[in-house]
Amino acid sequence: MTELFYDLHVHSCLSPCGDENMTPANIAGMAALKGLELVALTDHNSCRNCPAFLAAARAQGIVGIPGMELTTSEEVHAVCLFPKLEQAMDFDRFVYEQLLKVKNRPEIFGKQQIYDENDSVCGEEPCLLIHASRLSFEGLWEQVSSFGGVMFPAHIDKNSNSLIANLGFIPPDSSFQTAEIKDMKKLRDLKRENPYLERCRIICNSDAHYLEHISERLWSLPVEERSPEAAVDALRRGLAGL
Repeated sequence: MTELFYDLHVHSCLSPCGDENMTPANIAGMAALKGLELVALTDHNSCRNCPAFLAAARAQGIVGIPGMELTTSEEVHAVCLFPKLEQAMDFDRFVYEQLLKVKNRPEIFGKQQIYDENDSVCGEEPCLLIHASRLSFEGLWEQVSSFGGVMFPAHIDKNSNSLIANLGFIPPDSSFQTAEIKDMKKLRDLKRENPYLERCRIICNSDAHYLEHISERLWSLPVEERSPEAAVDALRRGLAGL
């Protein structure tokens, strides 16, 4: 067992709300400067900058994980991570079919830039990525699992776009074993009000949209080995993996 310092919720410039300096190579470089060892790229409803990010992460000696921050039909944000790029890109195509196709207006929402492995712009997504998908939170664990990945609800302590804020409670028949919070000081109250969390591994990510907001070397994840597969497995098993 080894511990990897992580940030598993980071947005690139493909997310319209992401800063234009959040290129895949810049993210990997900043993460390395901060001493992180395990980093996931999780743009809104898209994995299309993951190929470039994984290449940049390898060059920096970081374990990179491909993923996305999915917006469900209830407008709940959920982080979906995959051990292999091929699985992530298959899920990307599946999710894209579930999105309402509304043309992005870069002057209002921001650009949605796709980068290649040379950290150069090679395309731009025309459809706005921050809309809700047609996928419900109910059944999302099983859907992500069918692609070989893992899902956990994002920033459950936030007042918007979170599982608790939008649904009002954690469904007792949920399957997720890991949950993300933004502020660890809220954990005691969250567990008291939502006993389901007692069974979960709790992680803290940056949800960074700017380079300076990427996590410092604060939080670590125990994994069996230094690999994306081991990290996804630890998140899937939650506290049972300790």
